[in-house]
Amino acid sequence: MQRKLSNYLIIALKGVAMGAADVVPGVSGGTIAFISGIYEELLQSIDNLNLSFFKTWKTDGFKHAWHKINGNFLLALFLGIAISIFSLAKAIKWLLFNEPILLWSFFFGLVLSSILFIGKQIKAWNIPVITLLILATIGSYFITIAEPFASPESNIYLLFCGALAIIAMILPGISGAFILLILGAYQTAINTVDDLLQSILTMNFALFKAAFIKFLMLAIGAIIGIKSFSKILNWMFKNHKNLTLAILTGFMIGSLNKIWPWKRVLEFRTNSHGEKVPFIEKSISPFNFDGDNQLMISIILIVVGFLTIFILERIGSKAK
Repeated sequence: MQRKLSNYLIIALKGVAMGAADVVPGVSGGTIAFISGIYEELLQSIDNLNLSFFKTWKTDGFKHAWHKINGNFLLALFLGIAISIFSLAKAIKWLLFNEPILLWSFFFGLVLSSILFIGKQIKAWNIPVITLLILATIGSYFITIAEPFASPESNIYLLFCGALAIIAMILPGISGAFILLILGAYQTAINTVDDLLQSILTMNFALFKAAFIKFLMLAIGAIIGIKSFSKILNWMFKNHKNLTLAILTGFMIGSLNKIWPWKRVLEFRTNSHGEKVPFIEKSISPFNFDGDNQLMISIILIVVGFLTIFILERIGSKAK
């Protein structure tokens, strides 16, 4: 496909929108790709990106190999995604520390609306579908209250998180940030991206080394995940769509406990910066919250988050 520079700038802007979506739990980069008309090309390009690239490069030259994997498209798109993620990481990091109730309220509205968006795509409600929905809901809820089996800053754990989170990026309806959130690695990922950018700007080699290792683990996990599981997941959607959607819907319902805005900290941990941060938390009523519960503005932000998905869904329906 022959494209001009202006076409690639538009693709990069679509990547910026996808990156913004993937940083926010509840909004899927796959949804943005679908709405903007590049979803099928993205899936096909990812599928073509394999080790045969090097074989083609050796036999037919780099230019032919690059064209075969739709390299210009992928480069423009992922450049836009990277710019967006690095730009937003600092703002979200600040909000997580200074305005957690308001941030989680917005995220809660996003996920609540996403549950309805995914659930209404189930075309046939039967016993297997309802059973999987209930089991996924229960399983997801118990994951949110279970004590983490590894530190979210462990390199091996980040590798695992990256592998699972990247799969969500190619699915319309569920975001990679949401998976990181459930696994307890969302804040670590946001901090890693921000630390990496800050270390480059300030020429802090020690900070760069620590952040780069974590970022590398997430990236390697993402590569493993997208090549290992994307075909399986696509097969499940094509052959067992209702069952797959039931599992996703139940998973998101059970996870609402994780992003409930009002929490009581039961146990702290010390992060890589030597700061005490929440490790195990319990959801409580806003009226039992110790301090300003910011209830009215939180309700407004939940509604705003809910309407954001609703508007994106309507735009997507028109695009389809």
